[in-house]
Amino acid sequence: MKGLSKGVICELFGTSRQSYYRKRWRIVKNKEKADAVVEKVERIRAEMPRIGCRKMYHILQPQMQELSVGRDRFFSILRANHMLISPIRSYHITTHSHHRFRKHKNLLQGLDIVRPEQVWVSDITYIGGRDKHMYLALITDTYSKKVVGYDLSESLSTDGTLRALTMAHTSRMYRGELLIHHSDRGIQYCSDAYQERLAKYGITPSMTESYDPYANAAAERINGILKQEFLLEEMKLPLKEMKLVVRDVINTYNKLRPHYSCGYLTPCQMHTQRSVKIKTYKKEDCFRTSPETIF
Repeated sequence: MKGLSKGVICELFGTSRQSYYRKRWRIVKNKEKADAVVEKVERIRAEMPRIGCRKMYHILQPQMQELSVGRDRFFSILRANHMLISPIRSYHITTHSHHRFRKHKNLLQGLDIVRPEQVWVSDITYIGGRDKHMYLALITDTYSKKVVGYDLSESLSTDGTLRALTMAHTSRMYRGELLIHHSDRGIQYCSDAYQERLAKYGITPSMTESYDPYANAAAERINGILKQEFLLEEMKLPLKEMKLVVRDVINTYNKLRPHYSCGYLTPCQMHTQRSVKIKTYKKEDCFRTSPETIF
């Protein structure tokens, strides 16, 4: 067909020149939209490398409306560019619960979480690769999902958890209301030093009553977000540099990452109000007595 005009070629294939050019125009415009979507997603992924696509779409929704890109099309563009996120599950034991210290009752069974600083959950997780562990002690507000206290160290001693607790107490916004501190039965939380610090701050202790590693589900979920979405588990840096990374990651998480359970508010936004009701559900079997918040 060399030498034939576009008009003749269009007639041979049963279409008009107008239809041909409209189709070409749509292809070009769709590619431009897809490229714009990919660019915007890459900018967010630079700060939150493994954030889920639904939360990504929520963040970008005003910009997607300007581009006339709906949610299904948004997902299709990410799928075509291999940018969907597959969940990663991992578990590493950091809890030593066979000790002489007192273990407290679980005060969260049947409790409705309705405000910030009603319940804090605490946990310790490892980061930095399996060959050289660093331990991140976290305290998270169950209502707002805000990380209110943290500490990174190379030891599983009680000192790290105490530093995280001190940070959390210092940042409290609602000091006149009852606050429950919930944790597993690890020796760090049951120790005399930690319990004395809770009493000094006027915080009521609560603990899981089973040995199921997922009984403290809310804390485990925050661990997973920081390690997997922000890639903390894959980073292999010296302690000093890793502390700076953790500080920046938690700051980004608190200020920028929306949560489905919080009506897509960020933790910092959620923490300054109490009108939004968090979404929760109950799982069967090992989660039967422990409500797990959707994140």
